[in-house]
Amino acid sequence: MAAFDPDTATAAYMATLSPEAHARATAYTQGGHWLLLWGALVTIVAAAIILRAGLLERLRGWIQRRRSRPNLAVFLCAAAFLLLDFVIELPWSIYAHWWRERQYDLTHQPFAGWLGEGLLSTVISVVMFGVILIGIYALIRKAPRTWWLWSGGVAAVAILVIVLIAPVLIEPLFNRYTPAPPGPTRDAVVTLAKRAGVPSDKILIYDGSKQSDRYTANVSGLFGSARVAMSDTMFKQGADLAEVRGVVGHEMGHYARGHVLLFALGMSVLAVLMFFLVDRLFPWVSARVGSGLGLADPAAFPVIVMITAVLGLLATPLLNTLTRVQESDADHFSMEVAHEPDGLSKALVKTIAYRASSPSELEEILFYDHPSVERRVHRAMVWKAAHPDLVGK
Repeated sequence: MAAFDPDTATAAYMATLSPEAHARATAYTQGGHWLLLWGALVTIVAAAIILRAGLLERLRGWIQRRRSRPNLAVFLCAAAFLLLDFVIELPWSIYAHWWRERQYDLTHQPFAGWLGEGLLSTVISVVMFGVILIGIYALIRKAPRTWWLWSGGVAAVAILVIVLIAPVLIEPLFNRYTPAPPGPTRDAVVTLAKRAGVPSDKILIYDGSKQSDRYTANVSGLFGSARVAMSDTMFKQGADLAEVRGVVGHEMGHYARGHVLLFALGMSVLAVLMFFLVDRLFPWVSARVGSGLGLADPAAFPVIVMITAVLGLLATPLLNTLTRVQESDADHFSMEVAHEPDGLSKALVKTIAYRASSPSELEEILFYDHPSVERRVHRAMVWKAAHPDLVGK
């Protein structure tokens, strides 16, 4: 009997899709790279339009004339900006996030449903982002020289609060979550959760196919809000028990390895750096766009958006790398706990529809927030070769 060869096994998995399917995935993925640039430019243009219109300045002045309430001014200026930005960017959003997804058969959601969820997301953002900005602007007013240094704490707290409440208050607004019915799938996930040290009392299935045909699952929340949630797309695409164990084991890895806490820490550090640059660049950018407003003025928030849009675009490779490292760690956790290299690999092949399988190393570093599918499958096959007695157990 020939020895198991990871390279040959990986090539076999890649060959399960036709060259045409791989080409279509590559076109979708590389087109998405350009969307990053055009999306940033659209955001900058929208912010410039809002700034030049002077609507936020008039709103802030109206509030100040009646009563000095800086926090109210911040919240209402943020709300007005987000709502105006939603309207201005709507044509672009329709193309980038709905029409293009339909063109590549990644969603069958009707336009009305997509638009309704977009409006709901904007309303939620108004509330949450408005509260966060109240904290940021309070720091700017009270510590104008060092506000950026303390901003990391605000970012970390905001991320952790959102992660904690999202499964309970936000996600159910968009999808229907129901307990996984008794049977082999639920039993396998409960057993795996106990083995992984993940809460096993909330094993849910949600109607993710309502928004997208992407093959996915997640373990979200913290402490008492933590739960395992599997999109119904997994089962509509014929996931067997090995795939379920491989995919859910990966998602459990994010929870067990504390990736949310590490992400919050990393983002707080990046927030300090970003806000430091905002502090230094704001006078120059504000002068160039002719705002004449100070950093502490909430009416000048569009200027901050312009700066952060550019900084966010430049930081994309770093953010992707941070996420990619965690995804690799979660894959390894799945191997060590679920013991399903083939199950995970079969599931990964299904994700090629929206993530080209074999990018160049530079493309992966710059644009991929997950390791390439080919690389992930190869690592799974290497693990399989090294642990033949554990596979499927």
